[in-house]
Amino acid sequence: MTTHYLDFTLAPDPETSATHLLGALYDRFHLALVQRRIDTIGVSFPGYSLVPRTLGTQLRLHGRADDLTPFMHADWLKGVRDHVHLSDILETPVNAEHRAVQRRQFKTSADRLRRRRMRRKGETAAQAEQAIPVTVERRPDLPYVQLRSRSTGQPFSLFVALGPLMPIATPGPFNAYGLSATTTVPWF
Repeated sequence: MTTHYLDFTLAPDPETSATHLLGALYDRFHLALVQRRIDTIGVSFPGYSLVPRTLGTQLRLHGRADDLTPFMHADWLKGVRDHVHLSDILETPVNAEHRAVQRRQFKTSADRLRRRRMRRKGETAAQAEQAIPVTVERRPDLPYVQLRSRSTGQPFSLFVALGPLMPIATPGPFNAYGLSATTTVPWF
């Protein structure tokens, strides 16, 4: 159950966009969760908006004070500490509603899917094109953070969707991105 939170607010930087800074911060956060095998800290984005499509300039961590305090004492902010303002660990407002903040994945490129099919099934380009029409492509309209895969080094977009607001919390674990399709975080 998440009872506390802390906010990271991006500091304006004339040389680096807020989107790039958020990606760097989120990448550090993700790596720290993976290295420490933590599934008790969730995230939200108070500036989340579909129009304009943005996650905003603030990252909020949710958890118990017993989980957030040692996590914040670890040196995982190296390289981004100068670019963020950090709040204290505070109690979640009692009357806050809750919602799931989850990752959404999309089949975004027919060409990429065709190349993958050709590798996996040994098909020709024409066979793969016939099997995978351009209509499988979906153009996501969700806010996202740009990250780099630790295993392949390739950049990818982590799309973030919000579940419906609920009056009570749904406890459970978070994934290595601090997200969950079912576990909720306070939304305020």
